[in-house]
Amino acid sequence: MNIKEIKELAKKFTPQQLENCITQAIQNEGKNKCYTNDDILEVVNTLAKAQTVRELMEQGYSEIEAIRELARRIRKVQGAE
Repeated sequence: MNIKEIKELAKKFTPQQLENCITQAIQNEGKNKCYTNDDILEVVNTLAKAQTVRELMEQGYSEIEAIRELARRIRKVQGAE
């Protein structure tokens, strides 16, 4: 997980814009207007994480709190929590 890229995307785009980019990436083999990478899975993964962080920030979380919450959610899904 590249925190720097996620933070930059979360600051730059709204959750709806990120959702649109995820859709574009899925439909166009990773190509979208928000984020590019050779691996489509990496593109969708990074955009989804940025979208979650941005949504949390809009709910009142600070940037660092939002990233910590994202990490907590990932650990929970992986069964580490």
